[in-house]
Amino acid sequence: MDGNDDKVLHHNLPSEDVLKSKTVTLSGIKDKIHTIRGMQVMLDSDLAAFYGVETKRLNEQVRRNSERFPPDFMFQLAENEAEILRTHFATSSENWGGRL
Repeated sequence: MDGNDDKVLHHNLPSEDVLKSKTVTLSGIKDKIHTIRGMQVMLDSDLAAFYGVETKRLNEQVRRNSERFPPDFMFQLAENEAEILRTHFATSSENWGGRL
């Protein structure tokens, strides 16, 4: 990879407090869930946006509190997996500006 720490996070819905402060639609959540390695996952950037924090901060907290997460909570994409997502985003949204 090019130095970015592109991570994929398992799909976990935001806490009740976060949901109270945001309008979350089912279709908005579904659009952020991807199937990779046979698992339903979300990108770290999408999960961070759900919680209203920077992706960097979300990843820091996961690393600092690793004992609170299952071992398979986060993994790094292989280059071919990242390329598949880039292709998917390019064909589904002309204005996509992600960091993959």
